[in-house]
Amino acid sequence: MIPAYEMNFDGLVGPTHNYGGLSYGNVASQSNSQAVSSPKEAALQGLGKMKALMDMGFKQGVFAPQERQDVAALRSLGFTGSDAEVIARAAKEAMPLLAACSSASSMWTANSCTVSPSADTADGRVHFTAANLNCKFHRSIEHPTTSRVLGAMFANPQHFAHHAALPAVSQFGDEGAANHTRFCAGYGEAGVEFFVFGRSAFDPRYPAPQRYPARQTLEACQAVARLHGLSDDGVVYAQQNPAVIDQGVFHNDVIAVGNGEVLFYHQDAFLDTERVLAELGDKLARRGGRFQAVCVPREAVSVEDAVRSYLFNSQLLTRADGSMLLIVPEECHKNARVWDYLQQLTAGNGPIREVKVFDLKQSMQNGGGPACLRLRVALNETELAAVNPGVIMTPTLHDTLVAWVGKHYRDRLSEADLADPQLLVECRAALDELTQILKLGSVYPFQLV
Repeated sequence: MIPAYEMNFDGLVGPTHNYGGLSYGNVASQSNSQAVSSPKEAALQGLGKMKALMDMGFKQGVFAPQERQDVAALRSLGFTGSDAEVIARAAKEAMPLLAACSSASSMWTANSCTVSPSADTADGRVHFTAANLNCKFHRSIEHPTTSRVLGAMFANPQHFAHHAALPAVSQFGDEGAANHTRFCAGYGEAGVEFFVFGRSAFDPRYPAPQRYPARQTLEACQAVARLHGLSDDGVVYAQQNPAVIDQGVFHNDVIAVGNGEVLFYHQDAFLDTERVLAELGDKLARRGGRFQAVCVPREAVSVEDAVRSYLFNSQLLTRADGSMLLIVPEECHKNARVWDYLQQLTAGNGPIREVKVFDLKQSMQNGGGPACLRLRVALNETELAAVNPGVIMTPTLHDTLVAWVGKHYRDRLSEADLADPQLLVECRAALDELTQILKLGSVYPFQLV
């Protein structure tokens, strides 16, 4: 069998990283609204995590940010004139719209798309479907550029298939890999794809949350599974507990994370948990795997502590010896209950044997941790060789990107700074250089004119 790997493609934080508080239902995003951000520190923290994983022997890639401010989106909302005039008018008349069109939220590459590896798909190719992210305006404008960037990263049609985002209507609300997990006995072997949804557009059997929106629909999950050519015996659907959505668990990756044969989840993560776990275990067993569920009881870690610490928005990685490593944010270390639980977890005989802590404060304050920052792509050696080599992390690329950030990024950014027309000029200059560094070609709107 051809060797296979799981690669993490981390989102490079963009030059307009700011705390706009745009994501209703995301407690961290809203609680830090209007704070002053540091785009440079945010990007360097992300690059530091990428390098650390690369140094540990994991295969690591880079996912480019979006062009911001999105002047075309502002023009579509009625703002006219030169680019500078559009930005000035928006700042004066509708600052919330300018903030939305300046968001660096594409750093959350777990939301960029859903990926199915070739071992699962009917045509034996790796499939990508860009997420429409239509629940939030500032994210709904991402998928055209996301599709172009994915196409430049995974360009060989013999190995990779790309699908446009689902229709941008509420019944097909799709948030990408943040609500998708894959279980397998080995990355190159057929696996079970686990889709988690918050509501159904049609079926009244699935109760919706009452306070915050459920962003992912069952119908979107089913559509992606069809597009990717997945078989029924290789797919499991589960509803996220609406009560935890109402406590700020806006995606499944805030309450559960899976890797290989292991699901690490909170006791309150799902509805009908026993059925879900039984179906996962049965279907994975048919594919030669042994499903292991690691449940975190509510008595040990409350949902509130899980949301505040982002315990489950961690990276669960398989090391060379087969044991698993959990990459958690510094906030887990600072939360006494969560940290006590993690010490007990790794002291036991379970599959998760080690925890490593990373300082990702800049991204955490905007509502996303280690798992939000990365897109997982399972690739065999042949497919890996077909990936654009410019986006694969190396020591040289890391050093080049650190220097690039130092050259182009601001140390501080406030909401008032979004009205500065020079910010757009700086962003475009940075991204034009970045596409050359990563060998992406022309993927941004300003490059396509």
